[in-house]
Amino acid sequence: MAIESGTASPSDRHLDLDAMRAALALARRGLGTVWPNPSVGCVIVSDGRVVGRGWTQPGGRPHGETEALRRAGEAALGATAHVSLEPCCHWGQTPPCVDALITAGVRRVVVALEDPDPRVAGEGLRRLRAAGLEVEVGLCAEEAAEVNAGFLSRLQLGRPLVTLKFATSLDGRIATASGESQWISGPPARERAHALRASHDAIMVGTGTVIADDPQLTCRLPGLDQRSPVRVIIDRHLRIPPAARLIADARRVPTWVLTLRSADPRRRATFLANHVTLIDVDHHREGQVDLAAALRALGERGITRLLVEGGAGLAAAFFRARLVDRLIWVHAPLAIGGDGIPAIAELDLGILADAPAFERLSTEPIGDDVLTTFRARPI
Repeated sequence: MAIESGTASPSDRHLDLDAMRAALALARRGLGTVWPNPSVGCVIVSDGRVVGRGWTQPGGRPHGETEALRRAGEAALGATAHVSLEPCCHWGQTPPCVDALITAGVRRVVVALEDPDPRVAGEGLRRLRAAGLEVEVGLCAEEAAEVNAGFLSRLQLGRPLVTLKFATSLDGRIATASGESQWISGPPARERAHALRASHDAIMVGTGTVIADDPQLTCRLPGLDQRSPVRVIIDRHLRIPPAARLIADARRVPTWVLTLRSADPRRRATFLANHVTLIDVDHHREGQVDLAAALRALGERGITRLLVEGGAGLAAAFFRARLVDRLIWVHAPLAIGGDGIPAIAELDLGILADAPAFERLSTEPIGDDVLTTFRARPI
């Protein structure tokens, strides 16, 4: 996206870039805690000095601009605000951020990305300009879109951004032929997996994973134990035993089960008695849950970022439905062989051109393992 230029000097441009990158870093802090709202970072600069910083707080409010203005106080007068997403201009549970910026006497606002929310959609920018503020749009727009890719997906597609996460051997195996899988990746990579959970609104597995592994699906990093995502399980016939940890502690960590309307009423009563939220979804002719419908149901409930961790079959189903937006793949430095369990079940591809394709966003070593992040190529 091209930047709509104002009167900033080259030195101001450098300051703008540094401040916007800082605002984007702040916005990332809120991921996983602000849904269904976007996570917005704001950095206020006056005379080359940062006088206020803020990001969207847990639950989606206060907004990043409000937080930054509160910290800046009177220093916001005549300053420049760098905001990772267009400031809101509508009343919700908090007043509009455009009004707060105008009232504080901010002189200039640099915005990374226009907000496609119909309640905003350029109106925030128009109101700032109408009040006499200098407004520029487009700095670090691509990075800002990636930070809030989940928010944008829910607005534009009606569903959360879907990220599949794998930890495999070099040859793409998640377990030996006997099913042994603990631990393929090393401790640093497992810690990163917990941090990923904290940055997502919800985490999904299938019935097979729950029955085989009895996972907790919580974030167990020191200081982040309160940032566990909503746990989502696809269980067509409510086969998960009530003693499973996901069911037994559903009162403590929100647990949603996507199931078919035909599921046994007695099983339904058992799940509900354990404080599990049941979500009825449609199914295909084969009796499988319609993943597109399931994602729409999650989007309707405000989920913007979904991390899928569970099972080769579930991963293949998402690939077949063309519903994978991001891949996070941890490769451990060992080989298991062809008799091991693959990360992805059969995709029934006839030709290579039909294979789901991705572009690499980043690669980084984590201990002895390597973590690579991919983004789906447009179909």
